[in-house]
Amino acid sequence: MNYSIRPVKPEDIESLTSVEAICFPEAEAATKEAFIDRVAAFPECFFVAEIEGKIIGFINGMATDSKVIEDIMFEDSSLHKPDGIYQSIFGLDVLPDYRCHGIAAALMQHMIEDAKKKDRVGLILTCKDKLLHYYAKFGYENMGISNSVHGGAVWYDMILTL
Repeated sequence: MNYSIRPVKPEDIESLTSVEAICFPEAEAATKEAFIDRVAAFPECFFVAEIEGKIIGFINGMATDSKVIEDIMFEDSSLHKPDGIYQSIFGLDVLPDYRCHGIAAALMQHMIEDAKKKDRVGLILTCKDKLLHYYAKFGYENMGISNSVHGGAVWYDMILTL
């Protein structure tokens, strides 16, 4: 599959919102307003995968000094700390028709490499129990059940130390 990964652009907002709505339940999905804020606050931490100009997936998250993602981070992009020691992952989305082709893994690897270039000490994310094994393949370690109540789900804190 011939796709490319590039930094996000403001004109991607509509596509990001559509992809997110397909990939996440409504209670967990970021809104158009959230994407507007994220793209404005931390475009250097937001990458999209595309085929012939169509966005098929993306990865994003703010930089922080926190070792875990707090729910307030999803809502307040001003908490982004450009020189933060951890790169958070708020979302890793790939449209269903493009899954199982290594695109999510390529996006994650791109974010990991970018975090290394920025001298971060690690990456953090939250995930549901069914994805613990997936993120473990990248070297993430399970730190246990998160304090997050985002979308009413049970989340696990994961960390990848660089």
